[in-house]
Amino acid sequence: MSDFDWVADALDSGVPWVHSSGVVVDEVEATRAVCRLPDRPELHNHVGGPHAAMIFGLAETASGAVGLAAFGATAERAVPLVVTSTIHYRALARGPLTAEAVLARPAAEVLAELDAGTRPEFTVDVTVRDGQGKDCATVTVVWTLKPVRDRASAPQGD
Repeated sequence: MSDFDWVADALDSGVPWVHSSGVVVDEVEATRAVCRLPDRPELHNHVGGPHAAMIFGLAETASGAVGLAAFGATAERAVPLVVTSTIHYRALARGPLTAEAVLARPAAEVLAELDAGTRPEFTVDVTVRDGQGKDCATVTVVWTLKPVRDRASAPQGD
C-alpha cells in the first residue's frame, strides 16, 4: 500500500470517463504512474485495435494520476488543468494497453513557482505500450496549476 492509493479512487469517482472506459490505475508515485486499459471490442477502431481516442485518453489519465500524486496537496489553492497535449502514434496497437507517465520536472520547482504567485506549468511524458510491450504511442501533456481566486475578495453579483 502506498501513500498515493487515494489517486485511483479519486480518478475513478471524480472523472466519469475513467470509470466508463475501464481505465485501471496500477501504480502511483509522486513522479510516476502506470495505468492500463483492458482490451474490449467496443473500444476498437476500424482495424481491430484500440481506438486512437482510447490511446490518448489512457495517456492523459496516466498523466493526471502522476499530477494528482505530485500536486494533490495544493487542491485548496490551485486547480490542475491541461494546457497542451501532443501525441505521436508509433505503431498499430493490439490488445490491452499500458501507459507509463513520468513527471518531467521536479515538483519542488513547480510548487516554488506557485508559492511565488505565478501560474506554473509542468510536463508529463507518457509512453503507451500494447499487449506485446511494443511502444505504440508517446504523449507529452503540459499541465498548469491555476491558482484559485480568493472567494472572499472576489466581487459579488446581485
